[in-house]
Amino acid sequence: MARTIEKRLQELGIVLPEAVAALANYVPWVQSGNCVWIAGQVPLVDGELQHIGKVGADIEMEEAQAAARICGLNIIAQVKAACGGDLDRVVRCLKVGGYVNAVADFGRHPEVVNGASDLMVEVFGEAGRHARFAVGAGSLPRQVSVEIDAVFEVA
Repeated sequence: MARTIEKRLQELGIVLPEAVAALANYVPWVQSGNCVWIAGQVPLVDGELQHIGKVGADIEMEEAQAAARICGLNIIAQVKAACGGDLDRVVRCLKVGGYVNAVADFGRHPEVVNGASDLMVEVFGEAGRHARFAVGAGSLPRQVSVEIDAVFEVA
């Protein structure tokens, strides 16, 4: 079988990280029927948290979008693990949920979460288009600027 998603990742110059183990008392993903629910992913790169702080105070828009993209990469790594390493099993990204650690008067949460949403479309094409929410939070675990979860349909 052709590895079309792996080929697309190569063409885009994207190297996925290894799926990270849970950081607390939960599992990184759960499959129920044809849906895989990915737990909230934070901007973790090589075991180190990135982009710590509040968007609108410590973190500018471009940095927050980069944090969301890292969360998206970690989400794809988790769905790859859930699919036994075969991303071609992904039928569709159904939903992305984004939490932005932002100052009270920040209102551009959707633009921040676009960092992950854009990645899903880059990688999966039309199958990457999804329903979504993007909300502000007064704080997030370990003071990360963004946390994102997702739901995928898989074959």
